[in-house]
Amino acid sequence: MTATPIQAAPSRRMWPLYAAGFTTAFGAHGIAASLGALSHDAVTSLLVLGGLLALYDGAEVLLKPVFGTLADRIGARPVLLGGLLAFAFASALYAIADSPGWLWAARLGQGAAASAFSPSASALVARLNPAAKHGRAFGSYGFYKSIGYTLGPLLGGVLVWAGGLRLLFAVMAVLAAAVAAWATLAVPHVAPLPRTRQTVLDLARRLAAPAFWQPTAALAGATAALSVGVGFLPVSGAVAGLGTVATGAAVSVLALCAALVQPKAGRALDDGRITTRSGLATGLAVTAAGLACAMLPGLTGLLSAAVLIGAGTGLITPLGFAALAASTPKERLGQTMGSAELGRELGDAGGPLLVALVATTATLTYGYAALALLLAMGPMAVLITRHSTTQAPTDAPQI
Repeated sequence: MTATPIQAAPSRRMWPLYAAGFTTAFGAHGIAASLGALSHDAVTSLLVLGGLLALYDGAEVLLKPVFGTLADRIGARPVLLGGLLAFAFASALYAIADSPGWLWAARLGQGAAASAFSPSASALVARLNPAAKHGRAFGSYGFYKSIGYTLGPLLGGVLVWAGGLRLLFAVMAVLAAAVAAWATLAVPHVAPLPRTRQTVLDLARRLAAPAFWQPTAALAGATAALSVGVGFLPVSGAVAGLGTVATGAAVSVLALCAALVQPKAGRALDDGRITTRSGLATGLAVTAAGLACAMLPGLTGLLSAAVLIGAGTGLITPLGFAALAASTPKERLGQTMGSAELGRELGDAGGPLLVALVATTATLTYGYAALALLLAMGPMAVLITRHSTTQAPTDAPQI
């Protein structure tokens, strides 16, 4: 097949990629939310729980750029399939062995495998669709990934309740294997493109360019706010005297808004109704406003924060990835997506850490304010530098 398709890929070729996005999100949140529930024989303390959670994210931080580069070298499809099969194998380890030691090995293996198929799926989304359809493609991919984040804790909890942690790992193994088989049949081979030799200095220059780090910074900020919303809004609700039903509903509203906004944002970008620069700036401003609402007491502040954080992050995610795809040579898409995913992982860890550190020295309200101020610096930078960047090329999106 040709390296660069003229028309958007048929839906049957894209669905397995959406399923891969769902799998990595479901694997991350479904298992993480259930590790400490009915697995007292394996998770014996908060320190053990923290270590098991860190294994998955740590593997992703270290390995996503590596597997992204490998996808450019040998093709994204083999890395996608290999990652899904490795995820199935790692999940089956604990489902069969059922011992604390194998749980650690399985969680590490899942994180390493997700590091392979997640950036490969993003690269294939870009390669299989023309630039004019990238917004829609990444919007749909982000939608199903958000569904995985939303349903993961719920479905994971049901599975653990029904059959223990081993059942959850078994279901994850079957899911990953099924998606791998589906992708084998439906996702076409996309040949790696010829690449010029790249030195470490060349890579550093490309990653330091505004066309890369500005969308990546926006994606990291969105992920940071999303993690803070999921982790700390229930705490604020409890302090305000709200029950678990209300706080759980707020988190569900946040995830649902993020999922619903992404396809709409992608279509708006493709139709020319928004630009990546204005969209990312607006998304950061809306997300910052949501964090500001989280500072308000009571149910009104909680729900307003959930809606705005979800909408803001849903706006940023497809636009950020579309901007990266537009400004990256196609032969380096895997490397770029892997590096961008690294930025998101750092935001995922850094946002809650920042809020927690500020809340420890002051209050949670000041923690929200600190992250809101940090995110608001993006739109402020756009306003300050608008005049100086009016001559920037249109294919180098800026926040």
